Amino acid sequence: MLVDLFWLLLGLVALMTGGEALVRGAASLARGLGVSPLVIGLTVVAFGTSAPELAVNVGAALRDTGALSFGNVFGSNMANIGLIVGLVAALNPIPIENVLMRRELPMMLLATTAAAILALDSGLGGTRDAFQRGDGLILLLFFVVFLYYTVGDLLRGRAAAKRPDEREAALLSDVRIAAAPPAPPRLARDLLLCALGLAGLVGGASLTVSGAIGLAHALAIPEVVIGLTLISVGTSLPELVAALVAIRHGHSGMAVGSVVGSNIFNTLLVAGTTATIRPMPIPSGGQLDLAATMVLSLVLILTASTHRQQIIRYEGLLLFGLYLAYLVWRTVGMAAPAHLSG
Repeated sequence: MLVDLFWLLLGLVALMTGGEALVRGAASLARGLGVSPLVIGLTVVAFGTSAPELAVNVGAALRDTGALSFGNVFGSNMANIGLIVGLVAALNPIPIENVLMRRELPMMLLATTAAAILALDSGLGGTRDAFQRGDGLILLLFFVVFLYYTVGDLLRGRAAAKRPDEREAALLSDVRIAAAPPAPPRLARDLLLCALGLAGLVGGASLTVSGAIGLAHALAIPEVVIGLTLISVGTSLPELVAALVAIRHGHSGMAVGSVVGSNIFNTLLVAGTTATIRPMPIPSGGQLDLAATMVLSLVLILTASTHRQQIIRYEGLLLFGLYLAYLVWRTVGMAAPAHLSG
């Protein structure tokens, strides 16, 4: 058991280190292209911080451990809202940009609702609730639609920003070139960071899955509980770090955008990819996890729409309290029967 715990902790450290390196490299590349902080959060940072979940779930799917995959995806989504947004808002109120209220937050709720509907196979005549390969392809199709609108807005925004003052920008560029020495190239450094981050994610995913499965078996705890707690919180730490750093530098759009984008990535890309590789059965109590994720998403939207579109401290504590209460209740409720049956 101690060996399993060691591999689990080492895998989580590799995941967090790799995720941070990937985010730093990718965000630097994006900034070089003139991308806004909000779009960086919704795309680059969201993908980078969701990469640990994707790596873990692909490894779990190849090992046919669907309960672990399910707990990781939706446990991470709950941690993103309750742990990350809740704690960050409790430390510092978070202003919400209009585009998040208008499109991304409803899209996050829609993605969670779609996943819950696709998982209800038994209600439609199936033998067991599960994300089948067809469900995975549907989720991936929704993900392509999300990327289409997000990247389309980015391209349209950049084109509109360049059009009015093309001549002035060209003059300023000439002045800068004449007045300052050329900046050293950063492309190689950024690409190296991305490569190291991906290597850390792949290695960390393998260690995390092996350690988590061994620990769950040794303690006679259902794999879904390990996925909902240790792995989901551990793989959500990159989002927490990214959000805290973004808030400290005044980029609230990036902080909330990374959480919302990460939840969309997790639900559509990670769950969709996992189910496409291998059907992902819904574990015992999984419907409750889906419902809890929907409730937290709805509470997040409601708190974001109040106080002039600002999540204030007591609302952050509310989100954190709801998440913590559900996690304790779910873990105790799932672990006790397993020990009794053992």
